[in-house]
Amino acid sequence: MKLKYIVVTGGVMSGLGKGITMASIGRILKNRGYEVVPIKIDPYINIDAGTMNPYQHGEVYVLGDGTEVDLDLGHYERFMDVELTRAHNITTGVVYSAVIERERRGDYLGQTVQIIPHVTDEIKARIRGVAEGSNADICLIEIGGTVGDIESMPFLEAVRQMHCEEEESDFILIHLTLVPLTTLGEPKTKPTQHSVKALRELGLQPDIIVCRGRAVLDEAVKRKIAMFCNVKPDAVISAPDTEDIYEVPLLLEREGIATHIMGKLQLEPLKDDRQWMEMVDRSRAAAASSRRIKVAIVGKYTGLEDSYLSIKEALKHAATETGCRVELKWIEAEELEVEAGAGERDKRQLEPLFADIHGMLVPGGFGVRGAEGKIKAIEYARVKKIPFLGLCFGFQLAVIEVARHIAGLEDANSTELTATTPYPVIDLQEEQKGVNDKGGTMRLGDYEIFIRGDTLAERVYQRRKVIERHRHRYEVNPGYIDVIEERGAVFSGTDRSGLRMEILELEGDQHPFFFATQFHPEFKSRPGRPSPPFKAFVEACMRYEAGHRAVQI
Repeated sequence: MKLKYIVVTGGVMSGLGKGITMASIGRILKNRGYEVVPIKIDPYINIDAGTMNPYQHGEVYVLGDGTEVDLDLGHYERFMDVELTRAHNITTGVVYSAVIERERRGDYLGQTVQIIPHVTDEIKARIRGVAEGSNADICLIEIGGTVGDIESMPFLEAVRQMHCEEEESDFILIHLTLVPLTTLGEPKTKPTQHSVKALRELGLQPDIIVCRGRAVLDEAVKRKIAMFCNVKPDAVISAPDTEDIYEVPLLLEREGIATHIMGKLQLEPLKDDRQWMEMVDRSRAAAASSRRIKVAIVGKYTGLEDSYLSIKEALKHAATETGCRVELKWIEAEELEVEAGAGERDKRQLEPLFADIHGMLVPGGFGVRGAEGKIKAIEYARVKKIPFLGLCFGFQLAVIEVARHIAGLEDANSTELTATTPYPVIDLQEEQKGVNDKGGTMRLGDYEIFIRGDTLAERVYQRRKVIERHRHRYEVNPGYIDVIEERGAVFSGTDRSGLRMEILELEGDQHPFFFATQFHPEFKSRPGRPSPPFKAFVEACMRYEAGHRAVQI
């Protein structure tokens, strides 16, 4: 079978859901038996997403090979159940760096190096290299940004050239736009018309237009868009808002997008895989369940929930499989520092905030802002025996909290937060000392974790060796491991050498579920296959909720 290409572009405004739309199309094609490979093109000049503020771009997602990427690649991995690499994310920074390096080496033999053909050739070569090397049947390409942005122009031109170079039945362009409603509820098509006009001025005619909005479009509106945008009415797809993003493939199916794609690419279904539909049914049942747990997420980027997108999705995966409804309570860690007093007064201020929760999660992050607030929250969860899950920086802060209040190392801290701590229980990795570049220099990607027998970690994972993804620069100082463990804390997971601590837990009667990981288990959680730590955490929250409900009765 000849390789097929599907390109997804966006117009009107950013943030409409190109990533979820492309991920959903990939899921639809996989359900029909085809192998797919996704590529994300990000027009920003950054080499990767690693140095970006989460408030600007959402979470930084980490691939197995350690590449720091946009959160859309997380959607691709979750929806399509694929493992991606650095090659699947193309940025302006990567492309221009490669072209400039070639020019410096003299590879262009004295030519004047230009956007066309040199930059566009580099883009096409990267796309085709990934597509052809994947052994996939269909390559899906999302071009980030919005049509009309100057940053996107070279990528759209490269796609235009590819369209000319491929057979008509091997290439399809899908354009995502916004159809807003007036205050009276009237859908307006003019933004879509202008967006498609901008695309056509670049030499690209969409085959399918996916229309985002609050409501389903009626046939009259679809016919109007079709007429002004030069597509068939059945190629105008309505994609209204939905509570659960995992329903989007089913929504697009009902709108007939699969029929149009399969027809244009001259494909026949190879199978009818209904596992995704069954998973969505379980998710709906869980969301409607009378079993409800509330989880507090104590972070420093809670003003933008996409900063913790993979955590939200991992909790949803766990809730689906355990049959309960998870509600999230977002708590800004810095506010705990501002409001907190000392001693009993401190505890009284925290109690109203955490009185209604059944579990606490402290996620990753960097820097001193909010750190002491997170430590206060962790102490509260430990003392009150509330199920606790700490991730990455949350693991490090849990180590600090245990060192201070169980091991008796008063003023223990991380050298990331203060250089003058008398007990640096968290310190810079030896190989990180003297490293000045911030991009791509942390301990990143997949590493093995070896789990101690007869521990909570072994019960959580049901195995003694696992592979999880990392993103950190600091870690537990080996000089303090013994003194921390002497008081009942357990480092139940380590690297192969036994010198890097990966999992912290509290033994037996000290706590029903106090579990923290240096790695990010949320990055490997999948619909229908939840991350073991998240599933165990949700189950612990359910037990805690049931126990408190029984006491109240």
